[in-house]
Amino acid sequence: MSGGANERPSLHFSSSGRMPRLSVEQYVQGVRENNRTILAQAITLVESNSTAHMEMAQEVIKRLLPHTGQSIRIGITGVPGAGKSTFIEAFGTMLCEKGHRVAVLAVDPSSTVTRGSILGDKTRMELLSRNPNAFIRPSATGGTLGGVNRKTRETMLLCEAAGYDVILIETVGVGQSETTVRSMVDFFLLLMLTGAGDELQGIKKGVIEIADALLINKADGENKQRALVARGEYNRVLHYLQPATAGWQTKAYMCSALTGEGIEDIWDVVGQFREQTTRTGGFEARRKAQALDWMHSMTHDYLRSTFYSNPNVASLLPQIEQAVASGEMSATSAVQQLVAIYEKTRQ
Repeated sequence: MSGGANERPSLHFSSSGRMPRLSVEQYVQGVRENNRTILAQAITLVESNSTAHMEMAQEVIKRLLPHTGQSIRIGITGVPGAGKSTFIEAFGTMLCEKGHRVAVLAVDPSSTVTRGSILGDKTRMELLSRNPNAFIRPSATGGTLGGVNRKTRETMLLCEAAGYDVILIETVGVGQSETTVRSMVDFFLLLMLTGAGDELQGIKKGVIEIADALLINKADGENKQRALVARGEYNRVLHYLQPATAGWQTKAYMCSALTGEGIEDIWDVVGQFREQTTRTGGFEARRKAQALDWMHSMTHDYLRSTFYSNPNVASLLPQIEQAVASGEMSATSAVQQLVAIYEKTRQ
């Protein structure tokens, strides 16, 4: 795979200039050789909503699937101000120095008004983005439930096929994004700050319950003693909660992304987690659950898209919405009517 990143298959751009005309074979070869340009274009392909692009993307993924699954998939979320991007840069840089190849899928919040996004992760992770063993892909959420791009799973597979053995998925840290990411990763890390009592008030208990480790960041200088106290408080809380992963005890740790202290320790924890859950069968069980969740998620997306793109449903939807909004029709009756219209057109 070495040297492949410098190989560039000839690119033929479409008349619109938006998507290069590569063959399935060129995409597969480019990804397998870790041609970063081709990898980025393959990710753009799987993110496209064009029917032709989606069909080609699925063929590319089908060809690459045998070369996936060898990474450790880590989800990272945290309370506001916990320093997720700073931690990811320090963590990713340390892993690259150890010889790992790291892909960071940083999911940014999209504006509900403009549908735009602030794709600033490469700027915030400037050092890591320049590392030849790292690949950072910021992607807009596009309004997807939970703030996770609906194609994140496919992007993860492409990165694995390109040889990245550590996949870091950063969540936006709001709403249901944590549970969505939990369903696609092996290890889920929750970044916290000192002042455990206040922080526990500011984050849902459910998020702590799905974490495989709590990590108190910014444990440096005068804040280090407070971090020690917070770690003890978190561990007391965790003692009474059911572990997120069977056979694994979730604990609190501390680090400083600024000084690097404790960064290697959390990687050791991930290694212990993988070894222990592999031995008990939990790791493989979670991977199977990820695949099934992916299938069901894609099914829901497909059915939703098919339903709302139905011409008869689309034409009557505004009228029915107005009736529900004005109180003339119940939501249940509206759903029944819309489904009846949809089913009638498919008979």
